[in-house]
Amino acid sequence: MASSEVIASLTLPGVERSAAQVRMFARDALGAGHPSLDDVQTCVNEAFTNGIEHTASGRGGKVTVTFATAGGDVLAEVTDDGAGGARPCPRDDPMSEDGRGLRIIEALTLGWGIRPDGQRTTVWMRFPGPPPC
Repeated sequence: MASSEVIASLTLPGVERSAAQVRMFARDALGAGHPSLDDVQTCVNEAFTNGIEHTASGRGGKVTVTFATAGGDVLAEVTDDGAGGARPCPRDDPMSEDGRGLRIIEALTLGWGIRPDGQRTTVWMRFPGPPPC
């Protein structure tokens, strides 16, 4: 992956009401007219919601959302407090109610993945640029 430059980062409490702040933060970081904004907001919201639903972030923890530029694209990262070593993964059954968020992320990004950091987990997502001004 190309080197990246952080443009904005925010750590929020792992509570449901923080999801609206995550979407506003994406708009503020990228700009209201950014061509990938809708997809970025949807995917960051999905990763944030998964973090508070399935990890220690939703039990008194925090979630960090970071935006960076990477090779002319936008890189979004959502880092949660982890789930005791378990990592997110898409479900094999596309009709399953669980795992839909990761399928949405897969459909709307140029690429995505998971990066463990000790007990914490980062879901990274790459979107078409241009980098914000």
